[in-house]
Amino acid sequence: MPDLTPEYSYPVDIRQVADAPLTLVPDEAARRRLSGRFGITSIPAMQATISLVREGERVTATGRLTADVIQACRVSAEDFPVRIDEPVHLRFVPPAGAITPDEEIELTAEDCDEIEYHGTAFDLGEALAQTLALALDPFAEGPNADAFRAAHGLDGEAVTGPFAALAALKKQD
Repeated sequence: MPDLTPEYSYPVDIRQVADAPLTLVPDEAARRRLSGRFGITSIPAMQATISLVREGERVTATGRLTADVIQACRVSAEDFPVRIDEPVHLRFVPPAGAITPDEEIELTAEDCDEIEYHGTAFDLGEALAQTLALALDPFAEGPNADAFRAAHGLDGEAVTGPFAALAALKKQD
């Protein structure tokens, strides 16, 4: 059975929600586990400042997530730094209840950022990890991507077919 323990966990009990903003900074081991999960080289720094507001059993989390990540260029595989700076707006809600398979559900823009929790606690750390994952560009290109393409003939304009020989002759002139 796979390990379902989050790489970065910060449980929050809704009964303990306070007015003071939280500053969350995952330690090096958590950042290393997150970088492995997301398939990036490393996460040298990550921090979130979050304000929590409780409305009955619902808790709204707003703030900002910043991170310095090192990821590989999808063209050259060369590592390069990326700065992540994302707003955070999440709502933690109790389970909605059973839904029948054929039932139509109307979703608003706010519904898309709702995360269900069970009991009296939710995992803010895992929610921030998911926010970071969504902020990463899976097709990120480093600063030397164009030079790598040119040096390896990957500029996407390769001539093929019956006119390839004519193009080669034209280049010799």
